[in-house]
Amino acid sequence: MNYRVMGKFLSQILFVEAVFMVPALLISVYDADVNSIFGFLCSIGIISIASGALHFLCKKARKRFFAKEGLVCVGISWIALSLLGALPFFISREIPAYIDALFEIVSGFTTTGASILTNVEEMSRGMLYWRSFSHWLGGMGVLVFLLAIAPADGRTNRFTMHLLRAESPGPNVGKLAPRMRDTAKILYILYIALTALNIIFLLIGNMPLFDAFCTAFGTAGTGGFGVKADSIGGYSPYIQNVCTVFMLLFGVNFSCYYLIILKKFKSVFKDGELRVYIGLVVASIALITVNISGMFGSVREALHHAAFAVSSIITTTGFATVDFNKWPNFSKTIILLLMMVGACAGSTGGGLKCGRLLILIKSAKRSIRQTMNPNKVEVIRNNGTAVDEKMVAGIKSYFIVYIFIMFISFLLVSIDGQSILTSFSGVVSCFNNVGPGLDAIGPADNYSIFSIFSKIVLIIDMLAGRLEIFPIMILFSGATWSIKR
Repeated sequence: MNYRVMGKFLSQILFVEAVFMVPALLISVYDADVNSIFGFLCSIGIISIASGALHFLCKKARKRFFAKEGLVCVGISWIALSLLGALPFFISREIPAYIDALFEIVSGFTTTGASILTNVEEMSRGMLYWRSFSHWLGGMGVLVFLLAIAPADGRTNRFTMHLLRAESPGPNVGKLAPRMRDTAKILYILYIALTALNIIFLLIGNMPLFDAFCTAFGTAGTGGFGVKADSIGGYSPYIQNVCTVFMLLFGVNFSCYYLIILKKFKSVFKDGELRVYIGLVVASIALITVNISGMFGSVREALHHAAFAVSSIITTTGFATVDFNKWPNFSKTIILLLMMVGACAGSTGGGLKCGRLLILIKSAKRSIRQTMNPNKVEVIRNNGTAVDEKMVAGIKSYFIVYIFIMFISFLLVSIDGQSILTSFSGVVSCFNNVGPGLDAIGPADNYSIFSIFSKIVLIIDMLAGRLEIFPIMILFSGATWSIKR
């Protein structure tokens, strides 16, 4: 295990975190918020010292780097980012309990959007900015950001490949360019461009500048932290529609946007995962609209709220215009299923991913056909290309572990004595990085009802869900730290 190269990379990650706290500090200075200024100054100082110490100790690191180091480095980086990223909330006393502060920032970085705050509007603007910006930073990934801005080095392409694949969501990471570092740059350019476009459309709708930036950060990262107690419910229908569209856009595989830029429109239209994603969205909106039409003044209004809710949940954003917890059970069941499915691989959304769902369905269909005709040899194809059997086996393994973790987490959280729907939807929501759950943790409620133990379980779930399980599992595996490779 190359500890020095991991330590050096961690020092760079922490430096990036400290730099990104500066805008929140400046907002606090502008507002003359003494507690927030103190919180950010102390946090930046602590993080800078930790970063400097690691850089000094690991400055002679060798570039020898393997997949195991990549997975471990990603897991440690996200844990360190979270532990230190919670300091501004805790030091400023805006969130007095450290576990609550950790829950809030992990929810931010993992783009979950689950909150322990009972009244978000009481929080200072500097803290609200840091809370929302954590979504944007975690959406595409802070390690991907570091790879995108780091100087090019032809010798480290394998190093960047391991890191990018460990942090990026989806069963595999497609190379948009020959070098993985260039792929990271392309992803972030697209990410920044879409975020800027989102801000422009929100400002056209007369949304305040601060609100527009925070909302765009939550939409881009598919996180869902709002700056208002009613999330997006108090804004105009135009702003809500803008959020609906951009949530769906950020749930699409970013490779599709790159193909559009290259004018490869046929490849985009033939993308099987994209068609599954669109199909699920359209079908869910139609079914929920019919089911809730009697609860609103017109079918158009019902369609508006159904489209927003479906877009918010399938992309695992978590914004809300109304409390869907009050909708009929049929609609809530669809919402619960969409939480687990999630968006496309290669997007900022969470969940199982439509790509995995598609491969699992095709694999099941193949198994049925092979049962009827055992001698038949058949490969699974996706977008006209044969899917590697190792990938199929990996997706099946991922799904098994996915179900197992949700079951164990549900069992542990149920110790609190909350209702089954509250506990189960809380686990599903946090593990799939959605945010709001059902029953006692619906869009109009929060996660403060859970015990410290349950919050820790949900924190682990959020991290495991965002990092696609395996980096966290490998990090806590005894075999990872054994001397033998």
